[in-house]
Amino acid sequence: MAGRRTGRTAAGPASERPTKAQRKEEARRERVEIQRRMARSRRTRWIAMGLVVVMVAAGAAYYAFRPRPKTQDPGRLLAAAPQAAKAAGCTDVRDVGSYQPSNLDGDHIGVPPGPATMPPLSSYPSVPPASGPHNGTPWSRGVYSSPPPIDQVIHSLEHGAAVVWYAPEVSGAELAKIQAFYRDSSNGLKVIVAPYDYPDQGAAGTLPNGSAMALVAWHHVETCSSVSLAAAFGFTARYGIPPYGGRSYLGDAPEPATPIYRDLPS
Repeated sequence: MAGRRTGRTAAGPASERPTKAQRKEEARRERVEIQRRMARSRRTRWIAMGLVVVMVAAGAAYYAFRPRPKTQDPGRLLAAAPQAAKAAGCTDVRDVGSYQPSNLDGDHIGVPPGPATMPPLSSYPSVPPASGPHNGTPWSRGVYSSPPPIDQVIHSLEHGAAVVWYAPEVSGAELAKIQAFYRDSSNGLKVIVAPYDYPDQGAAGTLPNGSAMALVAWHHVETCSSVSLAAAFGFTARYGIPPYGGRSYLGDAPEPATPIYRDLPS
């Protein structure tokens, strides 16, 4: 009996061992599964590469065919400026004179004999101000979406800059044209475009009489009831530095050759 039990025990494990045919079949199935996984991986890579190609092509097509703002020709704008200014309800360019007392007209704030602090805007001879006590650092040319420090802008006027101020509620295609045009520094090396909005200064902190745009150079102001690129360029091309196309400079900034800071964030 003992011998028979031993024989059954020895036979048991041998019967559970896979046969050669079974091992061969298992190896085949593993190869097939590996091949399937590799095929899926290749398909995934090709799909991803295809999506990248499609996205790149779509981006290139959008860039090539996207709507572009119409390029404005400065010469044509200048020729159209008189009629455009009339249509925009612009006043004549006014010489508003110097700050009073006149010995403070070009003084720096905080530097004797200038005032210790910025005087209220209501004390300046025009709205927006066109001269007077100002910060010792000028403001950079450029297009701004928020009101810049007014004391620095006045210093830029002293250096021959022209400013295109617009009312903060103004929007639309014509303002977009102005902003796009003056982002190109070749259209106005010393031009600042920005909203005029200084609510802590009372009536002097907003454009006068419901004006939508004010054009300012040292001692000179022109206001308009609506914004107009041609009207704006008609002013900056003659009262900003350098005047467009070699035309005569009509401004009287005391330091027109002095630069203002450039390439600050707009």
